[in-house]
Amino acid sequence: MRVVLAGGGSAGHIEPALALADALRQADGSIQVTCLGTQRGLEKRLVPMRGYELAMIPAVPLPRSVSPSLLTVPGRLAGAVHAAGAVLERVRADVLVGFGGYVATPAYLAAKRHKIPIVVHEANPFPGIANRLGARLTPYVFTGHPETKIRNAQYLGLPIRRQIAELDRFGLGDQARAHFGLRADLPVLLVTGGSQGARSLNTALAGAISAIRNAGVQVLHVTGPRNASEARESGGTVPYVVVPYVDRMDLAYAAADFALCRAGAMTCAELTAVGLPAAYVPLPIGNGEQRLNAMPIVQRGGGLLVEDEELTADWIKTSLLPVLTNIDQVAAMSEAAAALGRKDADRWLAKAVIDIVAAEAANRAAARPAPSSAPPPSSASSQPDPFEDWGREGPGGRGGPGAAGRAGGPGALGTPGYDAPQARDPFTPATVRRSTASGQHPADRQQSADRQYPADRQPRDGQYPADRQQSADRQYPADRQHASGGPASGRPYPSASQNPAPGRHRQAR
Repeated sequence: MRVVLAGGGSAGHIEPALALADALRQADGSIQVTCLGTQRGLEKRLVPMRGYELAMIPAVPLPRSVSPSLLTVPGRLAGAVHAAGAVLERVRADVLVGFGGYVATPAYLAAKRHKIPIVVHEANPFPGIANRLGARLTPYVFTGHPETKIRNAQYLGLPIRRQIAELDRFGLGDQARAHFGLRADLPVLLVTGGSQGARSLNTALAGAISAIRNAGVQVLHVTGPRNASEARESGGTVPYVVVPYVDRMDLAYAAADFALCRAGAMTCAELTAVGLPAAYVPLPIGNGEQRLNAMPIVQRGGGLLVEDEELTADWIKTSLLPVLTNIDQVAAMSEAAAALGRKDADRWLAKAVIDIVAAEAANRAAARPAPSSAPPPSSASSQPDPFEDWGREGPGGRGGPGAAGRAGGPGALGTPGYDAPQARDPFTPATVRRSTASGQHPADRQQSADRQYPADRQPRDGQYPADRQQSADRQYPADRQHASGGPASGRPYPSASQNPAPGRHRQAR
């Protein structure tokens, strides 16, 4: 099985794709995975680091307003679609799975052109342009948020890495703190703006760092690659550790007791999976989706919410710091966050993709006429279940995370459209007639001597109808000369039971 993944740009698109890739490999080590990406995205570094092939295509960002650059989109998009199609053909892809981002739009169009099954996963409450397009091209659409409004949606959760899903945060805590140079006996605040960093978080923290350290709270600050110069470590007995980027976020989560962070879909999914409470600062631009990501966690007591314009050094000192120093409150928030976590969405999505490929292959086989001697195609259900050892109860109820926990879920797909069309028997017409060189029918098709033509075709007085009567001077071609008679021999025409007229050799339609 050959799978192509399309999700690039930010870590929010790349990490779910790589989590699915890992789950597919875990299910079947022979599955080949290729990731589509662009030169401008983080996938250029993250995908090879995880051991997967990265195939580059041109980036085609869509302008958010009417501008002259909008006129160049059709030509650039056509080139990207061609490049994506070339990758699909080269790897002989069985399925394309898209997660949104610049790379997804041309990948969806190329897969549709090449008649390759498409699977869409949308992580956010408000789907982006690429995934809205993809959802119109396929019935296989899964979401990471229960309130996402997109065509054919089934809520499944957001795939996260096994490193995160299986993290023992408390068991690994001391080792993780030692990794970053933090003390084991003091609480730790993790500050991160996501893969790109967040300037507003960095600015607010800079004004409150002295107060935080004076309260005995350590800080692990992930500034983002472009903001590394905005923060400087300083000496003291309470560590303040600054790093531009963290590849091992599992260790960062294990080292922390609380987080101050953005509210991207991947961040919310990972923090709830590991039970790490946080103060969420939604991104102030866009369509408000980050606020929707964080609201269910805050409402259940697993975090705090502060708008970006309200995040100041004073807010950190007066609202966040009292929580950080209250051990009981932090513990209660940790339990509330963990209750919302979904840890197996990667495995559910991998199982859905495997089932979809098998079902599509079975449908194609059923639609192709096959020789009568060929054995029937094997059922997809006869394949071994790669996940039968990790539980029967799906996150949407028994049978897996289908819509509202309905029976089937993505394990059985829970999606209409798998009824294979009945194959047409190409040998159904029973009146096909074959002639031999001697003018006689084969034995199994031989007309009996007493068989009569239908009344509307009965010869009159032993003669053929006028429109079929051979003229006396008409000669048969040499290769059709009948041995028993005809105009050239002077003998009468053979009877209808011996050799029907040439016009009656036509195949029945």
